[in-house]
Amino acid sequence: MNRIFSTLLLATGLLAASGCSDDSNDTAPAAPALPVVSAAFSGAQEVPAVATAATGNFAGTFDRATRELRFTVTYSGLTPTAGHLHTGAPGANGAVFLPFPFNNAASTGFESPINGTTILSPAQATALLAGGVYANLHTAATPSGEIRANLTVK
Repeated sequence: MNRIFSTLLLATGLLAASGCSDDSNDTAPAAPALPVVSAAFSGAQEVPAVATAATGNFAGTFDRATRELRFTVTYSGLTPTAGHLHTGAPGANGAVFLPFPFNNAASTGFESPINGTTILSPAQATALLAGGVYANLHTAATPSGEIRANLTVK
């Protein structure tokens, strides 16, 4: 009887142990990717349009929860004297809300790439998501803006 009881006890213990899982090998689900903010710069997007061979790209991410915009601007074919983010729909000029930082050693101008991070206001975030934000780069030859990029969020 003792032997049967011991066998049943051992079998019950093995059955109970087999139902336990080792959670140490489970991986946490990946964080969702942040929406991508992108655009190509051209003179044709400026208002009024500018004839230029200069080009550029705006690439970044936007965190809807924190309203943090991280971006990189690259360009070629021009020497910027200023650069900004503006509110304004394609085809319309708008107010500056973020001047790009100087990033060369003398802090007197820009070099490609230009990197930035900012927290948008609720109104700026709404404008960005609605396609109402653009970036542009200004030059001595075209102080109102030589190339522009109307930003899109995907």
